[in-house]
Amino acid sequence: MLHWMQYIKGYVSIKVWGYSTERFLNLCGNHDILVWDIENHGDYYTMKISVQGFFSLKTLLRKTGTRASVLRRYGLPFFVPKIKKRKIFVLGLLACLLFWIITAQYIWNIEIEGNYSLTEDVLIDYLESQGVHTAMKKDGLQIEELEKRLREEYDVITWASLKLDGTSLIIQIKENEMSEYDQVSQSKQDIVATKNGVVVYMITRKGVPQVAVGDTVEKGQILVSGAVPVYNEDATVRKYQYYNADADIMISYDKSISVEKAVAYQEKEYSGEEKKIWLLGFRDKEWNFSLGKVSYETYDVIGEKKQVQLLEHLYLPAFYGVKYAKEYTVVEKQHTEEEMQQIMEEEWNKILETLEEKGVQITEKNVTIKRNREKWILNARMQLEEAAVKKVANTTQQIPVTESEEATIESDG
Repeated sequence: MLHWMQYIKGYVSIKVWGYSTERFLNLCGNHDILVWDIENHGDYYTMKISVQGFFSLKTLLRKTGTRASVLRRYGLPFFVPKIKKRKIFVLGLLACLLFWIITAQYIWNIEIEGNYSLTEDVLIDYLESQGVHTAMKKDGLQIEELEKRLREEYDVITWASLKLDGTSLIIQIKENEMSEYDQVSQSKQDIVATKNGVVVYMITRKGVPQVAVGDTVEKGQILVSGAVPVYNEDATVRKYQYYNADADIMISYDKSISVEKAVAYQEKEYSGEEKKIWLLGFRDKEWNFSLGKVSYETYDVIGEKKQVQLLEHLYLPAFYGVKYAKEYTVVEKQHTEEEMQQIMEEEWNKILETLEEKGVQITEKNVTIKRNREKWILNARMQLEEAAVKKVANTTQQIPVTESEEATIESDG
């Protein structure tokens, strides 16, 4: 507070030298003249003093045989006269301040944290459908309501938090870490096939098998039921006890894959000529500046633009950047036989890698490559084995109990 009061009233830095500088400092204290930041430089002293105090030094300087000179001036009394001479600077400063105040009322950046299964594009599209987007006013944002709608719209979101930081809207979410299997009711689950094929391996740990090894199954068919029947004495089903069906099952099936690759292809050849383009933008508008027009017939434009950022989360609705227009020509070429062999080999390796990532085993395969002057064709017929199953909610209906049966059950209990 003292520093601000000194700045408003104004103060100066002075140099004092002469016959008795120590006596001069003592007299300043006796006359209640405040000096601070005193430094001894041997032959002279430097210190700071208020403007009013400086004009009170004349008598003390004469008594002590010392002299004083002003080194530097501080505070509003010295700053305002300089500003008055620079009207354009003052107007620009006020305009910038006004621009800052106005733009600070809007959201210019949206950051999403904690999303894994939900992509940022999906969430941004949803926010826009709810009227939340960049360039919207902050007071139009209902944070609590939007948090609630996010949780209701996406079951995978278990927690959502929105906060405003500067001109940024920061959205933090937590997703359900349970697998697809776990999201199904844990007490009522069947195992069904996801492909047509033949069961080649099966070990059931919980539930009632509906098929056996060697059986042909169809997609969606129940393989293991989680509904375990409880029988009456006459071998009729009294009721069902529900479990989370659990089993290891492998299904064998046929798969054919065909890949075609043309011998001829087009390639861009860059000439090395390029033109630099500067860009400035505000909101959804963009202006490009360059020395002359781009005269190339075909060219690629590459570069980047950055949003103006003043502080960590304080963004402005303006951006800048540099682009380059690079000239190229399209050249018709043909792959050599060695290149085509390598391309088809890479395609086959991609197929194998994809199957391996899915845990699929190849038990038999027949791969052929047909070639002519225009294209090469890879045909693959394979016998595959995989755990082509998934868990679904059990839909078995409970057996209704008659009065006589209910009495029997009670007596048995």
